[in-house]
Amino acid sequence: MTTRTKATVRDLRQVNRAAVLRPLFLDGPLNRVALGQLTGLSSGSVTNVTAALLDEGLIEEAGLEGSDGGRPRVLLQVNPDFGAVIGVEVGETRIRVEGFDMKMRVAGLSEVDIHPQHHPPAVTMSRISQAIGRLKVQFGAEGRRLIGVGVAVPGVVEHRAEGARVHAPNIGWDDVGLEQWLRGELGVPVFVENGAKALGQAEMWLGAGRGSRHAVVALWGTGVGAAIFTNGAIYKGAASSAGEWGHTCLVVGGKPCRCGASGCLEAYIGAGALLEQWREADPAAVATVDPDSEQWPDILLQQAEVSPAAAAVLQHAATYFGVAVANLANLFNPERVIIGGWLGLKLGPPLVPAIRAALDAQALAYTARCVEVVVGRLGPEAVALGASTLVVDELLSSGGELPVADVPRPAPSLALRQGAP
Repeated sequence: MTTRTKATVRDLRQVNRAAVLRPLFLDGPLNRVALGQLTGLSSGSVTNVTAALLDEGLIEEAGLEGSDGGRPRVLLQVNPDFGAVIGVEVGETRIRVEGFDMKMRVAGLSEVDIHPQHHPPAVTMSRISQAIGRLKVQFGAEGRRLIGVGVAVPGVVEHRAEGARVHAPNIGWDDVGLEQWLRGELGVPVFVENGAKALGQAEMWLGAGRGSRHAVVALWGTGVGAAIFTNGAIYKGAASSAGEWGHTCLVVGGKPCRCGASGCLEAYIGAGALLEQWREADPAAVATVDPDSEQWPDILLQQAEVSPAAAAVLQHAATYFGVAVANLANLFNPERVIIGGWLGLKLGPPLVPAIRAALDAQALAYTARCVEVVVGRLGPEAVALGASTLVVDELLSSGGELPVADVPRPAPSLALRQGAP
């Protein structure tokens, strides 16, 4: 009976700390009165929790806020120097390794100059480990504590008791134990998730998704994926593989897709598919373009101003994208669809009107009116940033308890606010 009581008290303490930490991270700085209103905690509980978090250095005072005729209120925020996190984007054509402080500001960058599709998993993982190691040394020299590493990958992530395993056939990874291997190599906590889901969390926390609870964040790049948020939490599915939007069928019996099926959305709007369509329409204009380069969409946009063939490729892409968004709108009724990914960030801004037109034509009229289509705000580092938030999410959900390197964790919650209604 005594043991059960202690566990209950500890659990309540953790819940209260998590309830305070999450809004401070997402919406801070905030005063204690606002924290009480947001969390539903009593003023005494808020005072006790914030006092403990201040003593531990997890939060800090951020100045004073005037009140109507009363004493100024102390503003609190998460301490940006409490520690550092590392986010790794393993894309189909690039790898990005970045470090961030607790305000999600870039604190370091480590280059990995290999193409993931051209090397076996062991080589790629070794290079990733070396890059993380360099940032770890940098942070140590700067007096920064490394809290953990998040990794975003272009495939299905299977969360097992011993750690996440990756199924990413587009880069030649089949049941790769990435999480367990990196933990053993680096001796730090590691969290692994699908790239579209990581991008989705970044945009919902820090970018164009802020303020919405029902949203779809689309990753449009070499591959195509989506993170679907309902009531503030991501929809993961039975095996954490939900969001493979690029492999939903758009045309029955259509173009063959890399996945082995036909008519997939990715076969029409993925980077390789678009480049192939452009070459077929005007081979002389694009004969020298490197398909692995992320610069060719800029050339395509320039050519579209003078070339009807290039303009038609973009129009077709916008139509297919818009129709696929209409399917999502009819299925999930989001309030916002956010276009991200390296290709989406380049093509999204000029194509939003055409995407919107296709959405309006295909979706149910009322449903279409309810959804806003916008471009992501976080730039090309959004996936790496999202990977780093996997670590921060664990820290916030645990009430500030630092993750342990040799203890695998369950699948990340990827929720906006733990316990939010």
